[in-house]
Amino acid sequence: MKYAVRWDSRTSKTLDRLPGDLYARIMRKLDALQEEPRPVGVEKLAGAENLYRVRVGDCRIVYAIRDRELVVIVIRIGHRREVFR
Repeated sequence: MKYAVRWDSRTSKTLDRLPGDLYARIMRKLDALQEEPRPVGVEKLAGAENLYRVRVGDCRIVYAIRDRELVVIVIRIGHRREVFR
Protein backbone atom coordinates (compact mmCIF):
# COMPACT_ATOMS: atom_id res chain seq x y z
CA MET A 1 0.00 0.00 0.00
CA LYS A 2 1.39 3.34 -1.02
CA TYR A 3 0.66 6.49 0.96
CA ALA A 4 0.06 9.82 -0.76
CA VAL A 5 2.35 12.59 0.51
CA ARG A 6 0.74 16.04 0.55
CA TRP A 7 1.82 19.50 1.66
CA ASP A 8 0.46 23.03 1.50
CA SER A 9 1.74 26.11 -0.32
CA ARG A 10 3.76 27.31 2.70
CA THR A 11 5.71 24.05 2.72
CA SER A 12 6.11 24.26 -1.04
CA LYS A 13 7.69 27.73 -0.69
CA THR A 14 10.04 26.38 1.98
CA LEU A 15 11.11 23.59 -0.37
CA ASP A 16 11.72 26.06 -3.20
CA ARG A 17 14.14 28.08 -1.03
CA LEU A 18 16.33 25.10 -0.10
CA PRO A 19 19.75 24.55 -1.71
CA GLY A 20 19.74 21.93 -4.48
CA ASP A 21 21.49 19.14 -2.57
CA LEU A 22 19.29 19.50 0.52
CA TYR A 23 16.18 19.76 -1.65
CA ALA A 24 17.09 16.47 -3.35
CA ARG A 25 17.70 14.72 -0.01
CA ILE A 26 14.38 15.93 1.42
CA MET A 27 12.49 14.89 -1.72
CA ARG A 28 14.05 11.40 -1.51
CA LYS A 29 12.90 11.18 2.11
CA LEU A 30 9.39 12.33 1.17
CA ASP A 31 9.30 9.70 -1.59
CA ALA A 32 10.38 7.07 0.93
CA LEU A 33 7.50 8.08 3.23
CA GLN A 34 5.12 6.88 0.52
CA GLU A 35 6.30 3.33 1.07
CA GLU A 36 6.96 3.45 4.82
CA PRO A 37 5.50 6.39 6.78
CA ARG A 38 7.17 5.18 9.99
CA PRO A 39 10.76 4.43 8.89
CA VAL A 40 13.66 3.61 11.16
CA GLY A 41 14.72 6.82 12.89
CA VAL A 42 11.30 8.45 12.93
CA GLU A 43 10.18 9.91 16.26
CA LYS A 44 6.66 10.50 17.47
CA LEU A 45 6.32 14.00 18.86
CA ALA A 46 5.42 14.16 22.54
CA GLY A 47 2.12 15.81 23.30
CA ALA A 48 0.78 15.45 19.77
CA GLU A 49 -1.49 12.62 18.78
CA ASN A 50 -0.46 11.81 15.24
CA LEU A 51 2.63 13.94 14.60
CA TYR A 52 5.99 12.50 13.69
CA ARG A 53 9.34 13.92 12.71
CA VAL A 54 12.14 12.57 10.60
CA ARG A 55 15.63 13.97 10.31
CA VAL A 56 17.42 14.98 7.11
CA GLY A 57 20.77 16.47 8.14
CA ASP A 58 20.05 19.59 10.22
CA CYS A 59 16.51 19.79 8.82
CA ARG A 60 13.42 18.17 10.22
CA ILE A 61 10.25 17.10 8.45
CA VAL A 62 7.21 17.22 10.73
CA TYR A 63 4.23 15.30 9.43
CA ALA A 64 0.96 13.62 10.31
CA ILE A 65 -0.16 10.16 9.22
CA ARG A 66 -3.74 9.28 8.35
CA ASP A 67 -3.68 5.50 8.09
CA ARG A 68 -7.33 5.10 7.12
CA GLU A 69 -6.88 7.37 4.11
CA LEU A 70 -3.28 6.29 3.35
CA VAL A 71 -2.11 9.92 3.48
CA VAL A 72 1.01 11.56 4.92
CA ILE A 73 0.51 15.30 5.47
CA VAL A 74 3.70 17.35 5.73
CA ILE A 75 3.18 20.07 8.34
CA ARG A 76 6.58 21.79 8.36
CA ILE A 77 10.06 21.48 6.94
CA GLY A 78 12.87 23.49 8.44
CA HIS A 79 16.08 23.74 10.38
CA ARG A 80 16.00 21.91 13.70
CA ARG A 81 16.22 25.19 15.65
CA GLU A 82 13.15 26.66 13.98
CA VAL A 83 10.82 23.84 13.02
CA PHE A 84 9.30 23.24 16.46
CA ARG A 85 8.47 26.88 17.25
